[in-house]
Amino acid sequence: MMDQLPKNKEIILFDGVCNLCNGAVLFIIKRDRDDVFRFVSLQSELGKEIIRYIGVDISKTDSIVWYKPGEAYYYKSDAALMIINHFGGILSLLNVFKIIPASLRNLLYDFIAKNRYNWFGKKESCMIPTPELQQKFL
Repeated sequence: MMDQLPKNKEIILFDGVCNLCNGAVLFIIKRDRDDVFRFVSLQSELGKEIIRYIGVDISKTDSIVWYKPGEAYYYKSDAALMIINHFGGILSLLNVFKIIPASLRNLLYDFIAKNRYNWFGKKESCMIPTPELQQKFL
């Protein structure tokens, strides 16, 4: 399956049952004017295969993962900042957080990730994309 990944797209792996994560995916899709991103649930077979392939220990990184096939991957706050790079306007101001060491940024990221189900809830199963969004999901 790995050889079938689009080489010209950036892949975002996300927690498919997390309401916060699903909201973030919809937020990104709405702003993805250049059709840069494709999405894969961490719970899916493809998601698990990508995670194994790039060597991320998801049990320690309950996180969003940004992956550009054949080039690089990032997770936690670094992944969020890689995604934000594609948005202009006021969102680009969030890149100021790059001056903060990743270890400190990730403390906040981990606190939110740890509490996301309590604060935002979770679904019984992964989000099923609408027909018009289907091409965005692998």
